[in-house]
Amino acid sequence: MTTVRTLSKGQIVIPAGIRKRHRIEPGTEMQVMEYDGIIYLIPPVDDPIKAASGILPSKPSLSERLLKERKKEFK
Repeated sequence: MTTVRTLSKGQIVIPAGIRKRHRIEPGTEMQVMEYDGIIYLIPPVDDPIKAASGILPSKPSLSERLLKERKKEFK
């Protein structure tokens, strides 16, 4: 983990190794998200569908679980 400091205007410098790894260049737009007290900087991806593929686990299937619950309710 790398520690950075904020500049006078609230700016931070992303370390060079991270910028190179994620191809962040001057002018690159990034998404900023805050969740539960954590700030995320999200670099752009070439193919967002491919990048998101495999993030969600295949088991347990939420749809199967909901169908089972619904069947129990109607019996």
